[in-house]
Amino acid sequence: MLNKVLLAGLFLLLFINAHAQKEYKVIAIGFYNCENFFDTIHDPNKKDQETTPTGKDYIQKQHNIATVIEALGKDVTPDGAAMVGLAEVENNNVLNDLVAQPELSARHYKYEWYYTPDERGISTALLYNPKYLKIIKSNPIHVATENLPGKRPTRDILHVYGVLAGDTVHIFVNHWPSKSGGEAANAPGRKLVASIAKKVVDSILNINPDSKILFMGDLNDNTTSEGVVDILNAQKEKKDVELNGIYNPFINMEKKGLGSYNYQHEWEIIDQIMVSGAFLKNNNQKWKYYNADIFNKDFLVYHLGYNKGLPHRSYTATHVWDNGYSDHFPVLVYLVEKK
Repeated sequence: MLNKVLLAGLFLLLFINAHAQKEYKVIAIGFYNCENFFDTIHDPNKKDQETTPTGKDYIQKQHNIATVIEALGKDVTPDGAAMVGLAEVENNNVLNDLVAQPELSARHYKYEWYYTPDERGISTALLYNPKYLKIIKSNPIHVATENLPGKRPTRDILHVYGVLAGDTVHIFVNHWPSKSGGEAANAPGRKLVASIAKKVVDSILNINPDSKILFMGDLNDNTTSEGVVDILNAQKEKKDVELNGIYNPFINMEKKGLGSYNYQHEWEIIDQIMVSGAFLKNNNQKWKYYNADIFNKDFLVYHLGYNKGLPHRSYTATHVWDNGYSDHFPVLVYLVEKK
């Protein structure tokens, strides 16, 4: 499986470098679940005791995550990722430390983040390079999963509206409820998030079908789930996407056996980035969707033992520090604009 991903990624990079960069500008957009990216301070309002690291582990975690983000998209554009949606970051302390890391400081990354209602204290954020993105406004969109029978609060959807290198864009960063306790038992929570996201996206597109939307996140559902296909109505083929529709390039990638996450040695793509139809129709002749990729570089995987080939996670299943990165691979999409 990994060989197929590596070959696909190599083909993408060779094609872009050989052809697209001669005629096009390129922007890389990423999403990364950072796996329990907590600071060293216990938040008395959150159940974060198991995931609060020691000082030494926290310093290494900062370095590891910064190393990944620094490398995202850099094979295609020297500035790396213009923006990266993040999941499982605890707070602004973590984000302040992250953007100050030596690997990232020269890019002057900023971020959008709001305090999370999640009981464990994990939230979403958007890291962005101000050279590319100018924020107009942002807000959290609450999803009241706590009103479902026996369910706890989940992460808000982060909505950011701004100007991406001359092109107005809406960005939604998601982290849907997990399957902990059973897939069927937690499915209503994911469907609720998908329904609320769909209403917000549709409200934007009803006002202006030409709106450009980037919808990303750890959905804790694969690409053919009810939330993705039936509720969001995400399409797997560009030709089937209307101007006010949604295209999900990761559907066909998952059908080929590729994955961003591995559960019991089965690959699936629960980390996804989708784009609205305006990124395909490109009526304003600005940024257009080009391609998507799973960032599974060699340094991100285990090379020995039972977990060989899987993402090298920061912590073992028993919360022991393993000096890795995350149990997820980042995902990317590339946008192009004619020079």
